[in-house]
Amino acid sequence: MTDAVAATIAEKVSLKEIIFGQLADRVAANVPTATHFTLTLSGEDSQFSRFNRARVRQTGQVSDGNLTLTVMQSERTAAATLPFVGDFEADWSLLKTALADLQTMVPQLPVDPFVVLPTGTATSRTVNHGQVLATDAIAATLLSPVQSLDFTGIYAGGLIFRGYADSAGQRHWFEGTNYSLDFSLFDDQNRAVKGTVAGSQWQQATFLDKIDQAKQQLAMLGRPAKTIERGQYRTYLAPAAVAELLHMFSWGGVGEADLQQGNSAFGLLRQGQRQLSPKFTLQENFQQANVPRFNAYGEVAPMQLPVIQQGQLVNSLVSSRSAKEYQVTSNYASRGEHLRAPEILAGSLGENKILTALDRGLYLSNLHYLNWSDHPNGRVTGMTRYACFWVERGEIVAPIDNLRFDESLYHCFGEGLVDLTDCQETIPNTDTYDQRSLGDSRVPGMLVDEFTYTL
Repeated sequence: MTDAVAATIAEKVSLKEIIFGQLADRVAANVPTATHFTLTLSGEDSQFSRFNRARVRQTGQVSDGNLTLTVMQSERTAAATLPFVGDFEADWSLLKTALADLQTMVPQLPVDPFVVLPTGTATSRTVNHGQVLATDAIAATLLSPVQSLDFTGIYAGGLIFRGYADSAGQRHWFEGTNYSLDFSLFDDQNRAVKGTVAGSQWQQATFLDKIDQAKQQLAMLGRPAKTIERGQYRTYLAPAAVAELLHMFSWGGVGEADLQQGNSAFGLLRQGQRQLSPKFTLQENFQQANVPRFNAYGEVAPMQLPVIQQGQLVNSLVSSRSAKEYQVTSNYASRGEHLRAPEILAGSLGENKILTALDRGLYLSNLHYLNWSDHPNGRVTGMTRYACFWVERGEIVAPIDNLRFDESLYHCFGEGLVDLTDCQETIPNTDTYDQRSLGDSRVPGMLVDEFTYTL
């Protein structure tokens, strides 16, 4: 990205931040004393490029944003979402109409005894302008090294911004320039290897290294496949596979409301009826996370929060709503009480010792289609995906066809956990359904004994 392009982006985002502040001031001036409000902004200026067979198949730029205004009065609340144009007069015209409608509507709504009113004094501003690929350099940079390959994927890069303001005077702003590349390499039998590259600074050497790793795995996929019978096998799960299991911790996992309502996979852990391995430590760590620390209530989470420490559940994720409902102390979790900046601490297994330690069993690069099969007991089912192999005597000997697994998190992060690798990998959230997602997971690989395969 040239200095001129970077300056233009910085100017655009600065203007958005100014307009958002002006809108918050105008809302505050038009809200009665007994009425509370929150105003949030979520948006992006992104370049998307989709590739198939090492050719550009679709490319374009997206500039989009949404404002959400929430009005609270006498334990009643109403909200409206409207587009953010980026022009004060146009945005205020829409917002003023929404504010009038909400003020008319909110007295007619039922009481919400656990509504969280703005009461804090927190303010924050985080700006991280990275260096992503210039629009006219994306195709040449990505496709030149893969011209002889069936390269498929999507590149998304540019600005993401978030804003928060409320009637208590809290103000937060987050913006960052970053990118993600989610790609696959296919062979002539339609077998595939998957890779991701992401960050705030484009590193060509990192991209080329990922391509080389994928090419090596693709070559091994060309060997005759080995049929794996159902049963239990020693298994190595690469960081991308570990990240898929970690997602389940946010889905009826470590949230306080789920624990209180009996909807958590870790209720038995809290009750002391089940245990996890002392080798397993999970924490929220915002130190290097590509995600705002402030939540939908304008609260700022601690920089680090231990969740599971050496196998013990030491903190659930507690939102202020759950704190009010269950008379516990909030740790300023998100409204949905999901992990926002998860990190699994590394172990002692050296990267060059993985296959030796595995010896005989399965090497899994990825998992997908995960779901609970026995939620109260933490059992998860899903499928192996992409480059997965059978290992004999510490060497990869054959690829495998996709397998279904069904295993308890109490086993793979508990008594079955042999070790975690001594290095972590950052696995980005590459979702782009409604907008480019923020956040990532920092996880090691892990070696598990007797991992269960059912089909």
